[in-house]
Order: sequence, then C-alpha cells, then structure tokens
Amino acid sequence: MEQNKIDRINYLARESRVRELTAEEKEEQTALRNEYRALCKKNLQAQLDNIEFVDKKED
Repeated sequence: MEQNKIDRINYLARESRVRELTAEEKEEQTALRNEYRALCKKNLQAQLDNIEFVDKKED
C-alpha cells in the first residue's frame, strides 16, 4: 500500500476524533481500511504458506 494512502487513513482517524466525518469521508475511510486489511491478510497468508514444519525425533 502506498504511503499516501496510509497517511490518509491516519488523517481520517485523527479527524474523526475531532469532528464528525462527512459521508464521503466515511466511505473513503472504510474503503481504505478494507484495502489495508486485505493487504495484511494477503501478507499473513503468504507468510503462513512459507512455513515448513520439521519434526526431528531422535531416539
């Protein structure tokens, strides 16, 4: 995700603490957050797919 989108997410989060966001801003915030969540899920899935379990049993 581009840094400007992350900055925008953070800006909207700060603004929402100060004032009520407009309907357009809320829609933008939701879309950006969903995009960020999807990217996080994709990255986590890629990490999990690369995990190898090794079971060394020494008798």
